[in-house]
Amino acid sequence: MEHWQVEELQEKAICAGCVGEEYLSGEISRDGTDRVCHYCGECGKSYTLEEITGRIEHAFEDHYTRTPTDPDGFEWAMQKDPEIDYSWERQGEQTICAIMNAADIPEEAAGDIQAILADEHGDFEMDQMGEETPFAEEAHYEEIMPGDEEWQEGWRLFERTIKSEARFFSRTAAAQLSALFDDIDQLRTRDNETLIVDAGPGTALSELYRARAFQSDDRLKAALMRPDREMSAPPSSLAAAGRMNAKGISTFYGATEPHIALAEVRPPVGSQVAIARFEIVRPLRLLDLNKLEQISEGGSIFDPGYARRLGRMMFLRKLTGRISRPVMPDDQDSEYLATQAIADYLATEGKVPLDGIIFPSVQAGNEGVNVVLFQKASRAEEMDIPKGADLSADTCHDTADGPEREYTVIERVPPPEPEPERPATPSFFDPLAIDWADLRTDYDDREITLKVDPAGITVHVVEAVSFKTDEHTVRRYRWAKLDAKDEPF
Repeated sequence: MEHWQVEELQEKAICAGCVGEEYLSGEISRDGTDRVCHYCGECGKSYTLEEITGRIEHAFEDHYTRTPTDPDGFEWAMQKDPEIDYSWERQGEQTICAIMNAADIPEEAAGDIQAILADEHGDFEMDQMGEETPFAEEAHYEEIMPGDEEWQEGWRLFERTIKSEARFFSRTAAAQLSALFDDIDQLRTRDNETLIVDAGPGTALSELYRARAFQSDDRLKAALMRPDREMSAPPSSLAAAGRMNAKGISTFYGATEPHIALAEVRPPVGSQVAIARFEIVRPLRLLDLNKLEQISEGGSIFDPGYARRLGRMMFLRKLTGRISRPVMPDDQDSEYLATQAIADYLATEGKVPLDGIIFPSVQAGNEGVNVVLFQKASRAEEMDIPKGADLSADTCHDTADGPEREYTVIERVPPPEPEPERPATPSFFDPLAIDWADLRTDYDDREITLKVDPAGITVHVVEAVSFKTDEHTVRRYRWAKLDAKDEPF
């Protein structure tokens, strides 16, 4: 095609009404210029073919691929097999049809755009060799899903940065987490469900179970007497590092079912596991990682940001597997860094207000659900135990046949005492008039989130442990050694 012919094609105008694709038509209506449309003869907001051709070219680069001109080896073999009724056909649509359907434009306009693109991508030497060039009339295209390589590389850089470069103040890590999670509340699943789950009173998630394994009766008794303290989130000074928290950051790990909580503590045979039920007493917002695998991203291939959003969608669909994958005990210090950073970011720096995360249980074979409540949402209400009460607990009682397991807690409460009379306005200079307990240094101003149910505590004595495994046989071979001169390479 001569250069002047291409220029004539590029100067043709196409109006918003001749473009059926909603996003592209809206853009022309907004940004186009009033011209007479070459294809319908009406005057209105229009793009030149030069303008719209650039948009179509970029859309095809991100969302389409040119299909092979010949069958691959397997398809070739099937075609040659006399016992198989198979005839190879090239996949996809011819270029003009692909352009016409992608932009929903008249066939004449699609043909003109194809001619412009074919001229831009033409190659004389390839034509001489009979090789097909991009956007040639006989070429075929099919729509593809953009890859997530950009996000994969960003994740690898994020992990490398927090593991070996800057663990606490990394702009690289912050930028990656911001790109992934700052609009997480806007994402939807295929069923149009949000990833943010409401928990608390009146919701489907109104209680959690927490387990602790004990190897001595004394510690177990202490937990049974004060489950509000011993079974709730540990104080910061005792908080060990976990999948979703760094050492010293107190969080509450719970499960939606007692057997999941039991599996998560991995108790040894002979130990005793106490499981307490905690009621969630106020509304919470939790990010459900289980729904990431079902997220969907709608949009237009002519939206410049759509391909990147699709790439993020593909990456997030696989992120749950990355976060919840089994980690060997020897590797926990390093392998938990990424998930700890995610939880820390969502708890303190994310733009979406969250109180915790729902994630699959590795110990239950991803068939159960765990919940981690961030430090700000992990405070449990203290039990109402009268002042001066003596608590005792037993794990067994004596019978004629010997001791039998029986778990009991007894509260010995003193008789009520009359309230001493005090001045209406106590003076600070009167030390007896001030309740010094209110001035303790460990004062906790967090809002109460959890309330333990003392009647809902159970103890499980671990008698045996079973495993679900994927068994593989080991094949062993013996080969004769070859002389060096006989080695193929």
